[in-house]
Amino acid sequence: MSIKNIRLEVMQFLEKNVDSFVEQYLIPVEKIWQPSDFLPNSEGDNFFEEVKELREIAKELPYDFWVTLVGDTITEEALPTYESWLMDVEGINQIENGGNGWSKWIRQWTGEENRHGDLLNKYLYLSGRVNMREIEMTTQHLINDGFDIGTGSDPYKNFVYTSFQELATYVSHNRVAQMAKKFGDNKLSKMCKMIAGDEMRHHHAYSEFVTRIFAVDPSEMMLAFQYMMKQKIVMPAHFLRESGQKISSAFEQFSDSAQRIGVYTASDYVDIMQKLMDKWEIDKMTGLTDEAEKARDYLMKLPARMARISERLVIPQESHIFKWVEPARL
Repeated sequence: MSIKNIRLEVMQFLEKNVDSFVEQYLIPVEKIWQPSDFLPNSEGDNFFEEVKELREIAKELPYDFWVTLVGDTITEEALPTYESWLMDVEGINQIENGGNGWSKWIRQWTGEENRHGDLLNKYLYLSGRVNMREIEMTTQHLINDGFDIGTGSDPYKNFVYTSFQELATYVSHNRVAQMAKKFGDNKLSKMCKMIAGDEMRHHHAYSEFVTRIFAVDPSEMMLAFQYMMKQKIVMPAHFLRESGQKISSAFEQFSDSAQRIGVYTASDYVDIMQKLMDKWEIDKMTGLTDEAEKARDYLMKLPARMARISERLVIPQESHIFKWVEPARL
């Protein structure tokens, strides 16, 4: 049987538990928070006073903080790209008989994720500190440009990617929450904390999928894990650009801002890699092929090697001036 057929068989095996995954890791629409729970009430008599207070507190937030928050928002707003990519993964079918269990998971995961961009976008708009038209153009470019995360339609590689990426977004949103609180913006801090909580829950789901694949197809799952770590995890916003600029031209500057203020750093990348290896207990895995054993050996040595590289990285001290955030507004 071909590798592709085995993967399909494993996906069909796991699909039998999709309803329990939905119940355990996702929250019903009527019970989960919505963006309006944290924003000024546009139906209330105090709406303008609430917006004025939001704008006053927002004045205290520094430049790199705004750049990072904008980049995080744009990343969340590019959700259509992520959903369409996942719907094309082997074993996920959204057409036959109204779609299979996996397509149900993807749609409901997307529904939860969609709230993140809605909330942050409205906050940015009300803050008066950013150029919303430039942000909107960057978002449209990012969706137009799509992305290639190097996984193809392989579910094993895709679930490694989502396990890693959900944890990375948790780290980023959680750090932004901590910084917002430090600068006195308790409402923004709570918004980002709630988003971070969703991301951690989603991380637990995708990493559980990988755990279950390791249980039934350990060697191929190990090879997929090695492949993704060897080529490095590409961030969802790696094609980020400002209006009138070339594809991917803004990502490095955005990344520098995030590293400069400690929202998401190279050492965080290494830490996430190690956390995944610990969670999946790859050091204890048995019954591996010779090729998979070599892959495991490679993975076990990788965090230390990556940590040494990250220590040598030099981040520019000066902030790149983005069209999204004009210093005169701050």
